[in-house]
Amino acid sequence: MTETPSATSTAPSHAFFEGSYLGDRARLAPTARLECKVCWHVYDPAEGCETWQVPAGTPFTALPDHWRCPVCDGARDQFMVLDGGAPDLPAIAPPVATDPHLEAQLKDMPGRFEAVFREIHSAKMKGVPFVNESLGVKAVGFRAHEGRALGVLVTPWFMNLVLLPAATDDWSGLKTGDKDLIAFPSGSYEFLAANRPETGPYKACSLFSPMFDFSSMLQAVETAAAVLPALFDVANREEGTRSGEIRRRAEQEAAAQAEAEAAAQAASDAPPPRPAGPPPEMSRRAVILGPRAAQGVVSEGPQDGAA
Repeated sequence: MTETPSATSTAPSHAFFEGSYLGDRARLAPTARLECKVCWHVYDPAEGCETWQVPAGTPFTALPDHWRCPVCDGARDQFMVLDGGAPDLPAIAPPVATDPHLEAQLKDMPGRFEAVFREIHSAKMKGVPFVNESLGVKAVGFRAHEGRALGVLVTPWFMNLVLLPAATDDWSGLKTGDKDLIAFPSGSYEFLAANRPETGPYKACSLFSPMFDFSSMLQAVETAAAVLPALFDVANREEGTRSGEIRRRAEQEAAAQAEAEAAAQAASDAPPPRPAGPPPEMSRRAVILGPRAAQGVVSEGPQDGAA
């Protein structure tokens, strides 16, 4: 016989609400921990988020609007409540102060970069041999990094990290091609200055160019989405590396694969090995006339005494 719960019971029917977060902030306690349902990353208010420079003590409800999962770049409404106490508890810390300049960049610049490079593709790059026409243009994973907007730009001819200036930066004097070595947890990367009327000045680090390693836009976008978590993962650091670590590793893997395929092809094309042991003895006829003549093989060319 199944017991019916007492109507006077004070125990909650659920320790957490079921279903994704879906932006229902009223149901979240300031101490609530939430878990990404895509990659299972847990946001803990007591720890904050180092990737997005969110200080410890920040409730999930106080995260900036541009915040996304630091591991898989999933949207915040993909988070599930893991645990979290009562909704009427006081906040652990005041809301994170927002930077209007940074907020505007994260909202507007990805679309602006996409529009600019789609126009470049259609107007100038169609039919160019190093363009992978199976790809399109997409800005992926733009987020805050030390007060600047950082993301990945995918086009049919390159994949670049893109870094935008902070409100206090003056990059107007940079010349196109000026180099800057920028440190991340995974290492230091070489960025080149660029400037376009539609976007203003920015810095870009080449990851792939050309883009023939990618057979589909989905593959390229998935790779771009994996770049930023890898960039901020200290486990990927190699001491002494000065720039282009992600690109270099991809090139090494491609080269190793090409070498393996070439070795396999060479092995299949190689003649069969000669038997071990001393060569067989040759008859006097073979010594004088050669092995083919000794075997009765007659040359097709003119013989001595021929007309």
